[in-house]
Amino acid sequence: MAQRLDKQTFQTVVTHTPLISLDLIVENADGQVLLGQRLNKPAQGYWFVPGGRVLKDETMTHAFSRLTKEELGIELQLSDATLIGPFEHFYNDNFSGDDFSTHYVVLGYRIQLDVLLNNLPKEQHGHYQWFDVTILLNADDVHRHTKLYFLTK
Repeated sequence: MAQRLDKQTFQTVVTHTPLISLDLIVENADGQVLLGQRLNKPAQGYWFVPGGRVLKDETMTHAFSRLTKEELGIELQLSDATLIGPFEHFYNDNFSGDDFSTHYVVLGYRIQLDVLLNNLPKEQHGHYQWFDVTILLNADDVHRHTKLYFLTK
């Protein structure tokens, strides 16, 4: 059974190992991309794609369904998405502060989905917006790790 770690154990893990996560590159019918303004570290304050960590003993299929439910408010299946590849994200800070770095190995998945911004969960992102790709690539407040998903197209 997949489980979340207590804060101290998770700090030890983040200090010493990379994390595995899934990022959701959500595109609407107009080709715009869904970004949320992050509330938490790392990448706090930046516009970023939704996503999250894979938990220990959690299959990729279950992680994808859980993360789409938590991040988008709608449970999707892994078969609803297209893998765009593996990426690495390096941050100088971590979820609890600035005393150690965070390293993610991220699998990026593209999803075609129209969602209403007002219905999206607010735990990780305070605001949401649909972005044209050319605008997000040139915006200073869109995180560089998010931009990489569109430079590899």
